Amino acid sequence: MEVMEYFDVYNDKKELTGRTLPRKGSRLQEGEYQLIVLALIERPDHKFLITRRSLNKKWAAGAWEVSGGGVLAGETSYDAVLREVKEETGLDISGAEGRCVYTYSNVDLDRGDNYFVDIYHFHMDFTEDDVTIEASEAIDFAIVPFDEIRKQAADKNFLHYERILQAFEAEGYEV
Repeated sequence: MEVMEYFDVYNDKKELTGRTLPRKGSRLQEGEYQLIVLALIERPDHKFLITRRSLNKKWAAGAWEVSGGGVLAGETSYDAVLREVKEETGLDISGAEGRCVYTYSNVDLDRGDNYFVDIYHFHMDFTEDDVTIEASEAIDFAIVPFDEIRKQAADKNFLHYERILQAFEAEGYEV
């Protein structure tokens, strides 16, 4: 039996409204948003952890991305990014140096898909052996220099690339 997951509804100022909705099948109205998180995880050698989306995903199956996902009802953005990274990669980033470096919003009233995205940047020493991908989430992972992410983006095979560049710019970080 599948457990029903819920998310908190935020207003256009990114404030909680006190309402929750089921993650599956909900359509947000004008001025309503859900919260999503993404995690840039960088090693001391300036390589980044990326994952390749499961082929069973409804959207962008097989594309490369950084870890992330939806914030659950009652969960903070930070707690969600820790959970999502742990679920998708097996990495515990709770002790890593990192913070939210950029937030953006998207409004798609036709699909009822309005959201804020908090992008976190973590610095952590880890190896390939520390990563265990969850098969329902990803089919592969890689630890790559940013140039490889740029190459995948040029091939239209990397999600959120432009927003990741904006996050680095906001952070004053050069890639």
